Amino acid sequence: MAGGVAHVMSFDIEDWFHIVDIPAVDDPEQWPKLSDEFTLVERYTDQILRSCDQYGVRATFFILGWIADRHPALVRRIVDAGHEVGTHSFWHRRVYQLTAESFLDDLHHSIAAITSAAPDADVRGFRAPSFSITPGSEWAFDTILDAGLEYDASLFPGARGHGGYACERGPHSLSTPSGRKLPELPMSVAPIGFGPVRREVCYSGGGYLRLLPKSRIEQGLHHEAGHGRGTVVYLHPRDFAADCPRVPMPIHRRFKCYVGLKTTQDKLEHLLSTFRWITCSEALEQAGLLSSSYEGADARSKEHAR
Repeated sequence: MAGGVAHVMSFDIEDWFHIVDIPAVDDPEQWPKLSDEFTLVERYTDQILRSCDQYGVRATFFILGWIADRHPALVRRIVDAGHEVGTHSFWHRRVYQLTAESFLDDLHHSIAAITSAAPDADVRGFRAPSFSITPGSEWAFDTILDAGLEYDASLFPGARGHGGYACERGPHSLSTPSGRKLPELPMSVAPIGFGPVRREVCYSGGGYLRLLPKSRIEQGLHHEAGHGRGTVVYLHPRDFAADCPRVPMPIHRRFKCYVGLKTTQDKLEHLLSTFRWITCSEALEQAGLLSSSYEGADARSKEHAR
């Protein structure tokens, strides 16, 4: 296993129908029916847990509150396996479409669902659905802190359909509109091309990881490590699901949703066996931006006791 810089392994735990801006699956009232007809979240999350256990990797699982409500035993298995858990919201709605009040309510709802399933879970971080904290929705940074969370992992430094926010690379602290500090762990991008066609692109998660060959993914990890930064990998259970149901959507979205599904497991095992991995919290702790989980839990316990 490669030494040096530690990289960050994370998973967004949602089901196959939690895809934004696709009318066929966009109505939460239809989700129980879709889940009853076909669900893959437990099967493929358990596959992820087995892989992490095989290679001795502790990861961060950002769990959708709706999933925690419907599959509490799955949350329990993630926590019992020693992984960090964070929230991926409750309803999987894009942050920039919400108000501060509705976003705060959603965060409280999601944290309550996760801790109801696993009372000992220490929910410290948030990742927005579709990385949907964008310019103009900086109010969300304050709301994240108001919800009692300690860090964010939502910013995507490159251009993308439902996200994109120019920010500092690697773990850093950002200033909220109220003047508070929020530790941030953005997604990873690396350069491709030369001169005027040079672009910063993602290589380490979702459809990007499914599309790219192992060599290009490794190139990205080595590029970031060469600058003293770990790569943040993010995957969803449906990224592993070649049997994922297909629903009507524009051809470019179909490509992004379904390309390379049969390659993900092999790529994950290659990464787990080749590089060194830590959680989101550990990356921020190592950067001096977050107290250790033990110190943080002790401080929160004292605060609640007052």
